Amino acid sequence: MPRQLVKTHIALIGCVCLCLLGYLSWFESQAQQASAQTAGLDFDSPDSLTVVVNKNRPLADRAYVPADLHDGPGVLLRPEAAAAYDQLSADAAAAGIGITAVSGFRTAEDQAHIHFSYSATYGDAAADAISARPGHSEHQTGLAVDIGNADGTCALEACFEATPAGAWAAENAHRYGFVIRYPAGRETVTGFAYEPWHLRFVGTDLANELHKTGRTLEEFAGLPAAPNY
Repeated sequence: MPRQLVKTHIALIGCVCLCLLGYLSWFESQAQQASAQTAGLDFDSPDSLTVVVNKNRPLADRAYVPADLHDGPGVLLRPEAAAAYDQLSADAAAAGIGITAVSGFRTAEDQAHIHFSYSATYGDAAADAISARPGHSEHQTGLAVDIGNADGTCALEACFEATPAGAWAAENAHRYGFVIRYPAGRETVTGFAYEPWHLRFVGTDLANELHKTGRTLEEFAGLPAAPNY
């Protein structure tokens, strides 16, 4: 092989190695950042504002009831979530958007009744896609609130996203510490169909991060996807 060609190959190999080292350095940096972001966050305790509840992660006590529920927006919520929702709905109203709280905290018995009703109407598979079984529902944490338009348009339907309340919430909910917990296209991760009305309170720092990156709570916490029970 001619000497010049050998030199060219060596130069190319050197470039590839440098690129690989650069990528590995970037990847390590991203991993460190992710670790730093999740450090100190509690994804397990039912009392935690960042608890992750899904089909694979039931509440430790499936009949769990928060000790500090607050009846603020017409539904029961944890105080932090209630205060944030009050501000969200007030700011939406100031912008000419009427948002109403449809459902907040539910007991395990309430959730069992809802899930049984869906199963009887739509079948078990469909019910599992649109409703959590008792012990697996975010509503039992007091941190989830289902919202709607003041006039009831597209209540608890996917078309809610295109309504004034749905569009405003999608654009602004993170500013108040809420995220759309079950986003479109992430059903195989969250385990549930798209619910543009289902807001989950996680605090403003985490909500801003999830909104910015488009990650689900499972992905941020480094937890497995939960498509099935």
